[in-house]
Amino acid sequence: MLKFGIPDLISPSYFPLIAASDLGYLAAEGLETTVDLVAPVDHAVEVMRDGGLDFVGGCAHSAPYAFPEWRGAKIVGALSQNTYWFLVVRPDAGVTAGNLSALSGLSIGAAPLVDLALLRTLHELGIEGVDVRPVPGAFLDGDKNFGVAAAKALQAGLIDGFWANGMGTEVAVRAGAGTMVLDARRGQGPAGSEHYTFAALITTDALIERDPGTVAAVARGLVAAQKALAADPSLAAEVGRKRFPAYEASLITGLIARDAPFYQAAVGPERIAELSQFQLDMGLTTAPVGFTDVVAPAFAPLWG
Repeated sequence: MLKFGIPDLISPSYFPLIAASDLGYLAAEGLETTVDLVAPVDHAVEVMRDGGLDFVGGCAHSAPYAFPEWRGAKIVGALSQNTYWFLVVRPDAGVTAGNLSALSGLSIGAAPLVDLALLRTLHELGIEGVDVRPVPGAFLDGDKNFGVAAAKALQAGLIDGFWANGMGTEVAVRAGAGTMVLDARRGQGPAGSEHYTFAALITTDALIERDPGTVAAVARGLVAAQKALAADPSLAAEVGRKRFPAYEASLITGLIARDAPFYQAAVGPERIAELSQFQLDMGLTTAPVGFTDVVAPAFAPLWG
């Protein structure tokens, strides 16, 4: 049984991995798999390092937290492309896409390591005085999604805003508790910020060396799931009914349809160069890393 961990079970950006398992695309490759919540992402990569997981689906820049300078870990493919978080604030805060400087003085919730992309964004925009902090109530037992926890905290007035995934954003906006003021994935942040990181499928060098055929089968199953979701987003409904609370399950098909263009597994040298610079800027690495330091190139032919 292959064990996969993801830090947000309901995130649209990690969804192709859940779909690959739950809709049978990994089983079609002869694999028995389980995909479970292991949160936050810094903890997930530590668990993988220590042998408790075979793969982690999480932000690409998380690996150096547990595998310094990327020694011992590799990306097998992207779950989805681009920096995949939204900035949401309470509607009465006076923050708009054209007036992000009004963020100064506000408390913005963000998850560990995920917060680095927000901090870099704020720095590049020259915005100071933002209190980037953990979200009260996040990562409690039974909480399957950081974004939803952030939306609940915003509704309760515990934070002024959050930096989280598409599901949390959708829940907050539909409830009238938040306004989306920045969509990093679609280039609404500072120049180049959409390429700080991406949702990646990460495994260990040890597994690749021990069983490259299994890792290749995982890559093929992931690509099959990405293509299937892009062709028919309604497939997400079956997974949602099984995995999610009823309200979030009712939203997932629409979110998958919106994000489907980003469901591409390919990871090129340019993306890794941008990831490398982001990691350096944020102190996650001490020297640049190259494409083959980060990506297992043997699986690249399977991404098409």
